[in-house]
Amino acid sequence: MCLSSFATPKMIMDFLAQHKTISFEGCISQIFFLHLFTGTEIVLLISMSFDRYIAICKPLHYSSIKSQRVFVGLVVTSCMVGFLHTVSQLAFTLYLPFCGPNVIDSFFCDLPLVIQLACIDIYVLGIFMISTSGVIALISFLLLLTSYIIVLVTIKDLSSTGSSKAFSTCTAHFIVV
Repeated sequence: MCLSSFATPKMIMDFLAQHKTISFEGCISQIFFLHLFTGTEIVLLISMSFDRYIAICKPLHYSSIKSQRVFVGLVVTSCMVGFLHTVSQLAFTLYLPFCGPNVIDSFFCDLPLVIQLACIDIYVLGIFMISTSGVIALISFLLLLTSYIIVLVTIKDLSSTGSSKAFSTCTAHFIVV
């Protein structure tokens, strides 16, 4: 819901307007919310996979492992990771010198498009920004994949009734991931 709401209002306005512009502050805001929500979402997906792992692989320990404090900690951690990822991406962008035609051929501002407008050589900065996002995405994907492989192997070893219940519990999350 959050990811679809940060750029949609501007996109709708652009469909209805002849002159499609966005301020620098509006552009940076879109980048901020894009990275905040995606960083937060990936950690929440990992938290959900951890929850499914505990529920299916260690059902008798679920109550002792997953207390309300742990749930709050996971939500706060996801917000913090999203925020730190956003700050790491925007810290350099805000101080870049921009000159010339500041035109982006897209309905929303994205970091690679914005840093290409800088008046300096952005090769190293671009590599840094892409690599940090790539490392976060790769680690997150590997954590999700590992968790769900363990869950699926465990489901396979359960009785047919147990595996049916366990698989139905995870199906919606599998689809989202």
